[in-house]
Amino acid sequence: MTAAEKGLVRYKDYSPTNRDPTSGFLGLPIAIMSKSGVTVTPECIEKFNELKLGKSIKYIIYKLSDDYKEIVVEEASTDGEWENFQSKIMNAKASYKGKEGKGPRYAVYDFQYELDGGEGTRNKIVFISWSPDEGTLVFPRMTYASSKEALKNALNGLGAEVQANNEDEIEYSTILKDISKGKR
Repeated sequence: MTAAEKGLVRYKDYSPTNRDPTSGFLGLPIAIMSKSGVTVTPECIEKFNELKLGKSIKYIIYKLSDDYKEIVVEEASTDGEWENFQSKIMNAKASYKGKEGKGPRYAVYDFQYELDGGEGTRNKIVFISWSPDEGTLVFPRMTYASSKEALKNALNGLGAEVQANNEDEIEYSTILKDISKGKR
């Protein structure tokens, strides 16, 4: 008798008929866990689905909880100004063992852009992983890096990914250039 037949193995069915990442075997809630042991809260997925389907939310900023055990929604906003979003993500802080530094963050941004030659407007949902090279504490930076895939895998429908480590990489024009040409 296999471990699955004995009921010792709990698995996630990724078939097209079971796309809800918060339910597993028999519809029971499951935790989406990263290699670091950090879990993705259901609110992260719910807000992403609101952004994707409702189009009222323009961006979502995710962070690790203060105890570094969960990925949570820090902010979901309808503000379409890139500069406001950029400022919030670049000025984020993280603390660990009484020390504070620049804070890594994950974000999802509903990026709208015009195609060359007047062919129309396109939207692409962009996953952004922000982890500044300078001024970031080691533990938060490493935990964010090892937890990123869990969040990305939980968010069905991402159109592009951006890894940004300095201010130039999170400029509107840089991201627009890459996603409009299909590089990311």
